[in-house]
Amino acid sequence: MPDSSDIIDLRPSKRDLDSWRPYNWLNEQEPDFEGNLKTVNTLFLTNKECSFKCVMCDLWKDTLDSPTPEGAIPKQIRFGLERLPEADMIKLYNNGNFFDKKAIPPGDHTEIARLLDSYQTVLVENHPKLCNSSVPDFQQMLDVNLEVAIGLESIHPDVLPNLNKQITTDGFKKATDFLISNGIKTRAFILLNPPFLTDPRENIEWTLKAVEFAFDCGIDTCSVIPVRPGNGIMDQFLHDGIYVPPTLHALEETFDRALKINRGRVFADTWDIEKFSDCNSCLAARKDRLKQMNLKQRVLPRVECSNGCESVY
Repeated sequence: MPDSSDIIDLRPSKRDLDSWRPYNWLNEQEPDFEGNLKTVNTLFLTNKECSFKCVMCDLWKDTLDSPTPEGAIPKQIRFGLERLPEADMIKLYNNGNFFDKKAIPPGDHTEIARLLDSYQTVLVENHPKLCNSSVPDFQQMLDVNLEVAIGLESIHPDVLPNLNKQITTDGFKKATDFLISNGIKTRAFILLNPPFLTDPRENIEWTLKAVEFAFDCGIDTCSVIPVRPGNGIMDQFLHDGIYVPPTLHALEETFDRALKINRGRVFADTWDIEKFSDCNSCLAARKDRLKQMNLKQRVLPRVECSNGCESVY
């Protein structure tokens, strides 16, 4: 199993970021649990890199090497809110863990909560190991709904221990039990085609098993994320045959079947989806189908390619 030093040694360089500005922001839509479309603002905060060096992660590219300065996160939020429209929900994505004290200084929590009091729901990311009393404490400051997104990634017995995420399925369930017992909604990130699992059909089946496990744990929402190369060690794994990128067909089948489980919301990550397609003729239509399924939460008819491209996994 690669350790953190192996992962860091193979990295390309980080981007140069301003500690006092979010590095991106956007406005989109997402269905609520009743199927009503809600407007969502997303702020991509600039803060200290995650302490957990997961092998598949490339989010560290947009992080700082040193602890986030106190006052920087509220200033970033104000900067983003001035440029975004009103919305029902806000996601604070920080490429790591909201309740890591070096990423989001606890002294800023009160001001952050005050800045977000116009939203119905606030979503943050966090590692299962950091789901502690800080989470309900922050929820009390917010006085609105809090949702926490945590990475399950995989439940395959040979994959999860090798991701360097430092969790177990038992640890994940313990974290979700704690959040749910405190009235906090949860969503899980689940990987399609993680490293150390190279059979295409097995990848689909284990992703679906992870979705089922997440719902068994009481998770409300699952986001399926196809694993991409590009962070250094994943490129090495690709070269060594330890990792096989998913195809667009595999993502489509996984998403279709995950929605049919019908135990909660399921979303498919369509960012950079072009990397997984080998047919330009049908790519735009297939990407739009996935986006529409994210919004409608139901399976739509498959796109028929004019070039007759086959379902290859």
